Amino acid sequence: MPKHIIKELKTHMPFTSFGALTGIIIMVIVILTKVPSHVSESIFYILHPLHIVLSAIVTTAMYKLHGGKALAGILIGYVGSIGIATISDTIFPYLGGMLVGAKMELHIGFIEKWWLVNPLAFLGIAIGWLRPTTRIPHFGHVLLSTWASLFSLMAFGAASWMRLLPFVFLTLFFAVWIPCCLSDVVFPLIFVKK
Repeated sequence: MPKHIIKELKTHMPFTSFGALTGIIIMVIVILTKVPSHVSESIFYILHPLHIVLSAIVTTAMYKLHGGKALAGILIGYVGSIGIATISDTIFPYLGGMLVGAKMELHIGFIEKWWLVNPLAFLGIAIGWLRPTTRIPHFGHVLLSTWASLFSLMAFGAASWMRLLPFVFLTLFFAVWIPCCLSDVVFPLIFVKK
């Protein structure tokens, strides 16, 4: 399993870098057009739930495609999407912002918007179980995760982001690369026999 994890992480590096670069471009546009932080917060609360749906689809589909059972698939899809997407969209940006000296507030999307996020996680689980596919949802998952992490930084953090762009790139890269690869590939495969 460790060799498989390393292989998956290496395979996903270029696309994760591309996603982080799109995040930097979006951040520069937001800064130059002086978009207020409450708009970034609204965008975060759109992207985070969408990220959860795609994460649940991919995690559940990966588990089912490798012979998983339905009841366990629901639990794996839920934990893999809600738990790991929270780490990606909330915890990593919070810690990344703190490391560069930004004034950060911690907001946990699945708690604050539980009435939206939890049903969407179950929708993603149902889709992943009934139509198990991973390639297109994984592509979307990585981009949405990057952008959710980005808007988490801008909505809940205060800093001179323009001068911190290299650090923002690294934060976005690691916020997506580690959690999303783990939730989409490693986490569901831990529970299959083959």
